Amino acid sequence: MTRTVQQLFDLSGKTALVTGGSRGLGLQMAHALGEAGAKILLSSRKAKDLEEAAAELKAAGIEADWIAADCSDEADITRLAKEAVQRLGHVDILINNAGASWGAPAEDHPTAAWDKVMNLNVRGYFLLSQQIARLSMLERKSGRIINLASIAGLGGNPTGMKTIAYNTSKGAVINFTRALAGEWGEHGITVNAICPGFFKTKMAAVLIETLGEDEMRSHAPLRRLGDDEDLKGLTLLYASDAGKHITGQWMAVDGGVSALVGG
Repeated sequence: MTRTVQQLFDLSGKTALVTGGSRGLGLQMAHALGEAGAKILLSSRKAKDLEEAAAELKAAGIEADWIAADCSDEADITRLAKEAVQRLGHVDILINNAGASWGAPAEDHPTAAWDKVMNLNVRGYFLLSQQIARLSMLERKSGRIINLASIAGLGGNPTGMKTIAYNTSKGAVINFTRALAGEWGEHGITVNAICPGFFKTKMAAVLIETLGEDEMRSHAPLRRLGDDEDLKGLTLLYASDAGKHITGQWMAVDGGVSALVGG
């Protein structure tokens, strides 16, 4: 008998590790998974932020815990993966969301800043996915990996934006998603990416302040920025059995910006 839509989206009994989960898009995605029944483990660098985020989830009736870790550090990634599996028993869902950006003209972009962005946004995703798969997903022949890319990874920079390292890293995340999905599909692991557009987050605050919120809205066919709900639906689709036949894909959540020529 086929399951109902409610049953397909139900995450009761599932576990999820969300990096960069103490605020913004990471916390929004954690809410989505927790509201569907998953047990949540948050991670980011700052313990105080994590404690506050976990308390917010618990207040919403979600079972949540946290581990402070730096996903740009290989030793910390290894520790995070081991502790996550110890605490949760296994990891059903991994959301790679921890990330960094850097604004500078390409001709003046510091090498150290380039390395920082690429190390966290690409290498960190690979290492944590590898560790979680080894410790939990491959043997169990089951898993969901969701990588946070960006519409910045779909093309070049609009005039005035100088974030070449960020754009390059997010383009790499999209193809990393495809390649990993191709390798791990036979193990029952799906790997998909979300490409957010402009959301009112801390990372986008400088851009919003520079260009103005009205100007940024004007570039989207829906004439709005992303809010605290707009990633929830796609996150749950990718993470649940409703999306069990979807892998190696990316989808933009951007109000239609990426649908425009030159958008």
